[in-house]
Amino acid sequence: MSYSDDFLCTILKRTKTVAVVGVSMNPVRPSYYVARYLSLKGFTVIPVNPGHAGKTLFGAEVKASLSNIEGGVDMVDIFRRSDAVPPIVDEALEHFPELQTIWMQIGVEHPEAAARAEARGVDVVMNRCPKIEYQRLFGELRMGGFNTGIISSKL
Repeated sequence: MSYSDDFLCTILKRTKTVAVVGVSMNPVRPSYYVARYLSLKGFTVIPVNPGHAGKTLFGAEVKASLSNIEGGVDMVDIFRRSDAVPPIVDEALEHFPELQTIWMQIGVEHPEAAARAEARGVDVVMNRCPKIEYQRLFGELRMGGFNTGIISSKL
């Protein structure tokens, strides 16, 4: 899977609200620090994890499922095994008619579920992390000495 920088940048710029499915309450877990990072960058993060429903994380109530979210989301970020993706995508498509993006984290892929979302006009990213892509595309990794391949006059 290859995604252009323009495609990823467009997604990250237009996204305001992200439902993070499979978020952990443990600060050393990737799902925790990705959700935290996104919230610190100004995204509204809605944590989703049935095992922690009703608790508060990053100022938001943890929801048991996508169907428990009132209002809409722009992006669903999936931190679950690939075989758990289809029902999550189906629930997202059913519950959020305005959904713009399904994002599957590093190591998570499901081409059939992705095709169903794309057929409904939803952009799909698989096997990528929005935190890493945000840092790469908006100059934060460069500060750490990484060659991001992005040329910018921003210091």
